[in-house]
Amino acid sequence: MEHLRIQHHTTYYYNNVVEFGRHRLVLRPREGHDVRVERMRLRIEPAHRLMWARDVFGNSVAIVDFTASGTQLDIRSDVTIRRSSPFPQQQPHAPCVISYPVVYDALETTIATAYLAPSYPDDQEGIQAWLARDIPNVQPHDAEATIFDIGRRIHDMVKYQRRMERGVQMPSQTLARLSGSCRDMATLMMDAARARGIAARFASGYLDCPASIAGRAAMHAWTEFYLPTLGWRGYDPTLGEPTSLKHVVVGVSYHPRGVMPVSGVFNGAASDYREMTAKVKIDRLDNEGDCETQETTALEQSLDSADQAQDPPAS
Repeated sequence: MEHLRIQHHTTYYYNNVVEFGRHRLVLRPREGHDVRVERMRLRIEPAHRLMWARDVFGNSVAIVDFTASGTQLDIRSDVTIRRSSPFPQQQPHAPCVISYPVVYDALETTIATAYLAPSYPDDQEGIQAWLARDIPNVQPHDAEATIFDIGRRIHDMVKYQRRMERGVQMPSQTLARLSGSCRDMATLMMDAARARGIAARFASGYLDCPASIAGRAAMHAWTEFYLPTLGWRGYDPTLGEPTSLKHVVVGVSYHPRGVMPVSGVFNGAASDYREMTAKVKIDRLDNEGDCETQETTALEQSLDSADQAQDPPAS
């Protein structure tokens, strides 16, 4: 097994004293058969009251109500997780191959249907045209390979661009500009998968890579898709590969706005807000057993804190 210590430090700076409204934090990694949160410390200033909740997507969410004002909002998350080995050592298509088009079980249809609806309906016609032009062929005997083709095509055609702007680009914007952040590429892949009749969702979390080891990383984003028997699988179009031990999921949602790490409001003038900084650092505490070898790319080394998923609090 492997233990990771993940430190995520976010600070908002203001030109004047402001009052803070309720904030929503999605910072706790999701647990499952392969991940266990062993310790988590959450330090927030100024003074506040905190309550934990689980949202409709199963994410752990910290609800923060502030009892003091200030010129700075500081949020420090320090979490240690244990990841079981292997994760997974088998080939991506094991234990079985799902044919395309995908047919969901009657018990799963209601939930799967919610993840088939486009997050940007006005862009669906353009996405369908792009798929027909650039990725016309599907693999009828392999649904996972069909969606991997979409992810690889996005990786090959869209240039990674670090952005500080809030929110995500619409898929049509990413296709037009042929550039975007990790969250832009994940959004495009998500709606493209839905256009192909495959349930998909947006995933936000941490990437264990040189930038995070150096303490200058940000949160990362990728796409998850649901297949019968295989369940939720992941693909990272920014890296051009399926998700692996390097990916630590924090939040999943039907729409990218559902998993912003920090969201909230402050009471004051828009000019009161000055800037926001955020850093993610990962330490590998031990490497026991036969964990898979992690190969890094130049792109992974460049995924630093300029690419943020959260929005500044609105006035």
